[in-house]
Amino acid sequence: MDKHANIVVMVNGQTRQLRVPVRRNLVDMLRHDLGLTGAHVGCEHGVCGACNVRVDGVVVRGCLMLAVQADGAAVDTIEGLTATGEIAALQSAFVERNALQCGYCTPGMLMTGAELLLHETCPSRAVIRDAISGNYCRCTGIRLSSTR
Repeated sequence: MDKHANIVVMVNGQTRQLRVPVRRNLVDMLRHDLGLTGAHVGCEHGVCGACNVRVDGVVVRGCLMLAVQADGAAVDTIEGLTATGEIAALQSAFVERNALQCGYCTPGMLMTGAELLLHETCPSRAVIRDAISGNYCRCTGIRLSSTR
C-alpha cells in the first residue's frame, strides 16, 4: 500500500507537482520539499501562528493542514508575499516600530497582518490587537491579546 500521493499546488504563483507522504502537513511540505523555510514549525498544534500561510486567499495554520488537502489550491508563503512586494509597507512598519525581536514569529505575524490589511485599510489598535491575538511571540512567551 503506497502511502504517498501526487498533488499539484500553485505555490507563490508557480505550479508545483509533488509526490508527498499522505500524512505530511503543509508547512513541512513547503519547508522540506520546496525549501520555503519562512513559515516556521512552532507548537504543531495550531496555537502559535508561526506556520501561517495563505491558501486560496485565506491565512491558515500550515501545521494543521495536510499537504494533500492543498491539491489544486493556491498557496502563498511569506517568501511569495515578499517577492511580489505585497507586504513591503508592512515589513517596513515592523522595522520602524522595532517589532522583530528574534524574528521567529515575524513571518506568521506578517501573514496575519497582510490578511487584515486586505479587509481593513486603516485598522485601529484594538482591531490589530484582536487580529494578531492568535499569534504567539515565542522569544518572549507573550501572546498578544485583545484583553490587554
